[in-house]
Amino acid sequence: MRFGLQKLTLLDFPEHVACTVFTAGCNMRCPFCHNADLAVGNDSGLPETHESLLAFLKSRKNILDGVCVTGGEPLLHQETLDLLSEIKSLGLSVKLDTNGSYPGRLKSAVNEGLVDMVAMDIKNSRAKYQLTCGNIDLLDKVCESVEFLLTGKVDYEFRTTVTGSLHTPEDFIDIGTWISGAERYFLQKFKDSGNLLAASENMIPGGTLLQECLNNVRLFIPGAAIRGDEQ
Repeated sequence: MRFGLQKLTLLDFPEHVACTVFTAGCNMRCPFCHNADLAVGNDSGLPETHESLLAFLKSRKNILDGVCVTGGEPLLHQETLDLLSEIKSLGLSVKLDTNGSYPGRLKSAVNEGLVDMVAMDIKNSRAKYQLTCGNIDLLDKVCESVEFLLTGKVDYEFRTTVTGSLHTPEDFIDIGTWISGAERYFLQKFKDSGNLLAASENMIPGGTLLQECLNNVRLFIPGAAIRGDEQ
């Protein structure tokens, strides 16, 4: 298993000086995924081995105070739990990004104290979840993860990437009822990275779509916000 590494980030793990570790492979095929190579599991270009990654973290543990582990989908790999444990043993805080489709591994990571924060994607309304994930049906597992995070056993946030072709304001009525009570929920505008799984000319949301989606979800989650520069 190989890893990508961003050696410093002040954005990926709020209130932490952190690095970001990328794992390859995902069990979803969201057409708006911004890193197609990682999603399909191509790790040949990733520079870090398990050993070199840990060596880097050990060398920077007096500079960094956190690590964001993202993907792809990190929990696709059982070995990720071992990596989280090793990172924690260095005295570093851990933020885990996940699509929520491995609730068993997510619960293990939280219950064993391997993560300090979880950021989970909410891809769309429940009726359109399978479509949004590339016609892959993982909704039951995602719902289990949502229910678990809402118990508050770990610090968490939910987030949705809003696209013009897959999302409507009505979808956010369903999302709001689904995750009502969430501590933090963010909408972020899709931006074309140039390395998508499936490009679409109308994928970037235009007009007032983002604000209309936010207005609807705020009926259930008053603190919901737009993340990024589209305030």
